[in-house]
Amino acid sequence: MQIGIAGCGRMGAPMLRALFSSDFPARGFDIRPRSDFGDLPVMDDPLGFADGLTHLITVVRDQQETDNLLFDQQKIIEIAVDLKYLIISSTLSPRYVTDLRDRVPSHIHLIDAPMSGAEIAAQECRLSFMLGGEIEHLETLQPIFDAMGKTFHHMGAYGAGMQAKVLNNLLAAASTAMTRQVLDWAGQAGLDQRKFLDLVDASSGQNWLASGFETIEFAKDGYAPDNTIGILVKDIQAALDALPGTADTALPQAIQTAIRQLKPLEKN
Repeated sequence: MQIGIAGCGRMGAPMLRALFSSDFPARGFDIRPRSDFGDLPVMDDPLGFADGLTHLITVVRDQQETDNLLFDQQKIIEIAVDLKYLIISSTLSPRYVTDLRDRVPSHIHLIDAPMSGAEIAAQECRLSFMLGGEIEHLETLQPIFDAMGKTFHHMGAYGAGMQAKVLNNLLAAASTAMTRQVLDWAGQAGLDQRKFLDLVDASSGQNWLASGFETIEFAKDGYAPDNTIGILVKDIQAALDALPGTADTALPQAIQTAIRQLKPLEKN
């Protein structure tokens, strides 16, 4: 076994560290130089990364980076001749993920395993994984997931994990947008931010962002295309891509607009 994590950013790097700390034969790939990763075994050479690779976990940002990794620039699907498992942990359109089955050789088992919990959960090895794939393959891979996560939800066949993930993220985006707006209004009304968040955590407005406000790394950020708040806009689009044709998309689109308008939050 040789496990590789592609995309060693805020999520991929702690996931790699968790595997490495659990004595799995693991290494990372990222287009940034190796010196950016300290003691983590991360390389920027696709050929070296692909050599002997049997299990690939992708945590790259979006569909374009996934295409670059698998087919276009790094061509991992072509050069990783020993690859047995492709595990998609990036948050992507469920349609795109399902279509990968026709683009990846049939001898490579496909698993979708997006995760939730933000960077703090990755660092503490308590990610929540939403899994799609054949049960026998998931049972084989469970020790790998155990090293990185705490809760595991088998949602169904390949593709079901990503479908569940984008809908979950749609709820998270809605609560993020509303929580941030409410905090602005609370500050304008003269309420202490910390006291108000404690109230929300113990009351009917409770939500993930408010309850984890001091540990979720992007909780106070404003929108930028390349930050995590910006990723929420991309994730909403992935959810929209997966909705039935008859769905009313007015509310998700309004949430996208609200996320784009978020400014950095100043503590009052």
